[in-house]
Amino acid sequence: MKEKRTLQGVAGIMGAFFRDHQRMPTYTEMMTQLNVRSKSAVEFWVKKLLSNGILKKDKKGFLIPLRPFLGLPIVGDVAAGFPSPAEEELRDVISLDQYLITRPDASFLLKVTGDSMIGEGIREGDLVIVEKGRSPKTGDIVIAEVDGEWTMKYFIRKGKTIVLEAANPKYPPIKPRAELRLGGVVTAVIRKYHQ
Repeated sequence: MKEKRTLQGVAGIMGAFFRDHQRMPTYTEMMTQLNVRSKSAVEFWVKKLLSNGILKKDKKGFLIPLRPFLGLPIVGDVAAGFPSPAEEELRDVISLDQYLITRPDASFLLKVTGDSMIGEGIREGDLVIVEKGRSPKTGDIVIAEVDGEWTMKYFIRKGKTIVLEAANPKYPPIKPRAELRLGGVVTAVIRKYHQ
C-alpha cells in the first residue's frame, strides 16, 4: 500500500534534508526521499511547495527555502502530572520558528546569564526570544537598559512609575534613576537539555 503524503510531511522531509546537507535535494534525491518512482511526482510536490510559499526558485532556477520549514510532527499530548496512555498519532507538523516567533523581522535571541528570573523558570544558559517594538504590559518580561545597564526583568507600571522586578527574591526591584530604555518584550524561552 502506498504511503499517503501531505504537504507538511513533504516539507518536513525536504526540511530535514536541507538541515543535514545545507542544500536542497536534487530531483533524483527527492525521488528517494519521497519514495516515488518518477520525476513527475517530484515535480507535483515541488509545485505545491512553491505555490504554498515554502520554496522559491533563485535567479538560476535552484530551489531555496522561502521560509524556514524544519517542522517537527506533533504526535499527541502528554500529562505533566500522572501518566496517561499516549498514542503516537500524527496530528500536525509544526515549525518551531513559526510557533515561537510572530514577527521575525522584529525578533532576536539573547542568551541568559544570571538567576534573577529563575522563579519564572528562566535559567542561566537559556535562550530568550525578544520582540522589538512591542508595548509592554504590566507583568511582561522585558529587556531594558536601566541607567546604562541592560537587564531582563518583569515590567511593572505603578501609576506613572515603572519598576522592574526580578523573579528571584534575592534581587530588589529596580527603579530607574535617570534613564529607562526598553529593548523589547520576551516572547519565548528555549532550553536545550542535551547537546
